[in-house]
Amino acid sequence: MARVKRKAGTAREKPPLSGRRIVITRPRTQAGEFVRLIEELGGEVIEFPTIEIVPPVNYGPLDLAIRRIKTYQWIIFTSVNGVKHFWKRFTRLNKRASDLRGARIAAIGPRTAAELRSLGLSVALLPGEYRAEAIAEKLGKARVKGKSVLLPRAAEARDVLPLTLERWGATVDVVEAYRTVAAQGNAARLKSMLRKKEIDVVTFTSSSTVNHFAELFAEEDAPDLLRNCLVACIGPITRETAERLGIRVDVVAGEFTIPGLTRVIAEHFSRQ
Repeated sequence: MARVKRKAGTAREKPPLSGRRIVITRPRTQAGEFVRLIEELGGEVIEFPTIEIVPPVNYGPLDLAIRRIKTYQWIIFTSVNGVKHFWKRFTRLNKRASDLRGARIAAIGPRTAAELRSLGLSVALLPGEYRAEAIAEKLGKARVKGKSVLLPRAAEARDVLPLTLERWGATVDVVEAYRTVAAQGNAARLKSMLRKKEIDVVTFTSSSTVNHFAELFAEEDAPDLLRNCLVACIGPITRETAERLGIRVDVVAGEFTIPGLTRVIAEHFSRQ
């Protein structure tokens, strides 16, 4: 199962997460910041990744979009993963940042924008709320009508953004830049700890983490397993996914980021 990390608090100043066991379900390769923030607040981290990020089954559609990159007026990135996997293929096809000069780039949130800027790319649009609907609202109908839009993203992503843009008159190419698949691992230990009430918090940072968690424990009934711990979600879309599966959600980050999620968990226990 997952490795366990602990950072003990001091007797003088007890950190807000001291003595709390917190499960992280995001991919292990992307859990570093979350682990660090929880440990800094005295928490014990149990890494239990429910998903892995892998390349697309077929690079054909992405390669075609990259070769036609100068035909797009907007390129929209809805995750850091989307940026990384797009850019890896983009450079593999001998493209440069200068090939993107004719397009304006939109990012769903500050981390995605930071990843783009680290590659030397300018971000023309960043919504105040970090979700797909907010990108559409910030773009507006007038800016996309008659435009060609590229949306490199996960195969499993929601369709609300491309459907909205198409309704407003844009031509949208949705291409698979990466996939989220179920992580391989033994869930027996976590199931045992949940049954014994040895877990304080289970966190979900995307709809995919929720869906795959529920699949892992389908026979055990995920809502029942989680009834004795706090369930924390990174934002309203993840919360909606959990609730649709019958999972009770206790706290939702106001700022849809890992620091925001850490903060709301710490605030919850500070009030106790």
